[in-house]
Amino acid sequence: MSRAGGRRGAALWVLTPAAIAVLVLSALASLFTLDITEHGMVTRFGRIVQLVEEPGLGFKLPFERVQRFDKRLLYLSTRPVEYVTADRKNVSVATLATWRIDEPARFLATLATRGDAEQRLTEAIVGEVGAVLGRHSFASLIAPHASENRFGAIIAEVRAGVQALVAPAYGIEVIDLGVRELALPQQNRQSVFERMKAERARITMQLRSDGKAESRRIIAEADRQKARILAEASEHARRLDGEGEAEAMRVYAREFGADLPFFKLVRTLEAYDRILDDKTTLFLPAESELLQMLQPSASVARDLNPPPKARPRNGETVGADVERQQPPSRGELP
Repeated sequence: MSRAGGRRGAALWVLTPAAIAVLVLSALASLFTLDITEHGMVTRFGRIVQLVEEPGLGFKLPFERVQRFDKRLLYLSTRPVEYVTADRKNVSVATLATWRIDEPARFLATLATRGDAEQRLTEAIVGEVGAVLGRHSFASLIAPHASENRFGAIIAEVRAGVQALVAPAYGIEVIDLGVRELALPQQNRQSVFERMKAERARITMQLRSDGKAESRRIIAEADRQKARILAEASEHARRLDGEGEAEAMRVYAREFGADLPFFKLVRTLEAYDRILDDKTTLFLPAESELLQMLQPSASVARDLNPPPKARPRNGETVGADVERQQPPSRGELP
């Protein structure tokens, strides 16, 4: 009995550490940590039993597995692929997509790995770009005017089509989609460039022609406005001149009418001022009115230059001397 008890005690000493080790290993296998940049998916024999979104320490059964998926934005760059537009022109397009895992459960059920997701997403983008470009012309991608350029709308149409395809099928959300490279195939690049140059030359000539026509229209309109303004100004000036002359005539008539001799004197002086200078010689008859101021009458001459009074001598009287003096004739200066 004592020997049997010793064997049981020895067995307990051996099994107890083993049991403790198994319990510790089971506890460690039941713990897991999840990073803030990851989705966590607990699966039991391939079946999803728990979705872990919060980062930190988590618990699971020892025989369960944890699937981890990146929740950050991921980038996918496709290779250049040649497409045909609606007007039968070849064009090479390479895209750059930004995507993320939106539904981890659907993603795990359909794809499981990032490599599979990138392959499916590339196929969806290539197919959708070809379908959309087949409905648009080459000029919609490269246009001389911003109003004719539909490049942004075409890329938005491609992104919407890809999103509608991959979201319900794979649980992927396409955040953005852009064109990394847009080029022409090497074999027909030169011919396309020549056509583009010819088109730009035609547009340039049309713009220049329109500019010249607009310039002529603007100049004609400016000339018409100029003629109208000058005509109105000339008419207004003539009206002001007429009003001024009429007012001047009224003033002259009022002032000179009060003193007619003074008016006659002023008009004569004005005539002298206009016609007489040091280089002018006039031949006028003695009866000309212009000479009346230059040739005073006899009475004016006597008033200006009275003759000296003679003393009476030899019985002659002064009155007799005055009677014998003859006044100067008209036209003669004293």
